[in-house]
Amino acid sequence: MSGDGEWRQELDDKQLEDVRGLLVAVRATDGRPEVEPEGALPGEFDGGEHLVACVEGEVVGYAHLDTTGDSFGHQVAELFVHPAHRGRGYGAKLLQAVDERAAVGFRIWAHGDHPAARKLALKVGFERKRELLILHTDVKGADWPEPRLRDGVSLRTFVPGEDEDAVVRVNARAFDWHPEQGALTADDIRADEARSWFDADGFFLAEERGQVIGFHWTKVHEATPGRFDGERVGEVYVVGVDPAAQGGGLGRALTLAGLRYLASRGLRQIILYVEGDNAPALAVYTKLGFTRHETDVQYGR
Repeated sequence: MSGDGEWRQELDDKQLEDVRGLLVAVRATDGRPEVEPEGALPGEFDGGEHLVACVEGEVVGYAHLDTTGDSFGHQVAELFVHPAHRGRGYGAKLLQAVDERAAVGFRIWAHGDHPAARKLALKVGFERKRELLILHTDVKGADWPEPRLRDGVSLRTFVPGEDEDAVVRVNARAFDWHPEQGALTADDIRADEARSWFDADGFFLAEERGQVIGFHWTKVHEATPGRFDGERVGEVYVVGVDPAAQGGGLGRALTLAGLRYLASRGLRQIILYVEGDNAPALAVYTKLGFTRHETDVQYGR
């Protein structure tokens, strides 16, 4: 196995299409990543460094290294092997390349806690550092009441070009503990506004005295064969509340607003991601009817 070059900061047009083809094949087998048939790769592959692995001119694997790292300074990697070329040691070679390239203390994702990824990680001495749970609920039969807001607080929807900075300010305060979410920037939001899934009508802001104090950003995923019954699925993408405004059920009200909106779009299933050790959030979502569906794991030394 060889790369079609070395680690690169950018993919040329051919490499981009090669990587897209590989990721589409991976998605057809594993249900992820959420790659589009054309256009930019998913946001998690923006920036950083890329390695495309080839055998006799055929792309068999791809690795991405986020060199900026998460909010705690850990570089974060992902690697993928084409389903038609698995079981031949290419994953181990890609992991070795990542290990040699990445800074000490890097983390690597295993989406869906895939058994092969788990086996490989443990074989090279990695251990589970973080669990990100995917919770799921059926819309049918759900009884989500209208959100109740305390006096002086109102809800409205996001206005592109006007609300990015306000959301970033709340987000930074709400997620100063979170490895990825706490690093959100206004440019990140603007980049997502250009993506096909972005929907300002499903982006709810809570205001008090003219200031944004919380938000619920929803998302809709297109159907993926073999995942969620091959249906489109809604997501409670991000719910953030300024710590100074917590209490009075604001987080619950924002969550309900988004859930009711996703249900109004005819979606039959809704998911969300939550840290495995976030007991308070798990308790809230359990009361709203969510149950554990999948687990993503970060491994590291």
